[in-house]
Amino acid sequence: MKNILALVDFSEITAEVVTQSARLASIFQAKCWILHVAAPDPDFVGFKVGPEYIRDARAEELRSEHRRLAEFQQQVSEQGVTCTALLVQGHTGQAILEEVEKLEIGLIVLGSHGHGAVYEIFAGSVAGFLLQKSPVPLYVLPAGTARVRPVQSEGRS
Repeated sequence: MKNILALVDFSEITAEVVTQSARLASIFQAKCWILHVAAPDPDFVGFKVGPEYIRDARAEELRSEHRRLAEFQQQVSEQGVTCTALLVQGHTGQAILEEVEKLEIGLIVLGSHGHGAVYEIFAGSVAGFLLQKSPVPLYVLPAGTARVRPVQSEGRS
């Protein structure tokens, strides 16, 4: 296993997903990839149509997400783990599968939000989608495991 993918959505469990991904990457001497899939731009928000304030707000949101990813990448890199953070736009599940193939990922680390059955029926979940479609193993952190602590790695210098 040479590539581990940490899926982040900036929820409460994100820091733990990054921490566990860095730990596993250190153990397996793998590269850690941190991926956030941003929602695609609405059809009416293009460069030639749509109100400018909507484009500006969307651009600021993407810049903010990019900055947060860069902070996670720096934390992991400071632990001696090779790390690259990526922000892509698109349908979440499909975008993840495309990156898994392109980056030759061997393990996906993600968090579960612990939504109830009704939510899952109507909205689904990324974890549920990946359980059905992922070509590689998943390491799913259950809801409620989020801890506030720095990224830790083991035995890698």
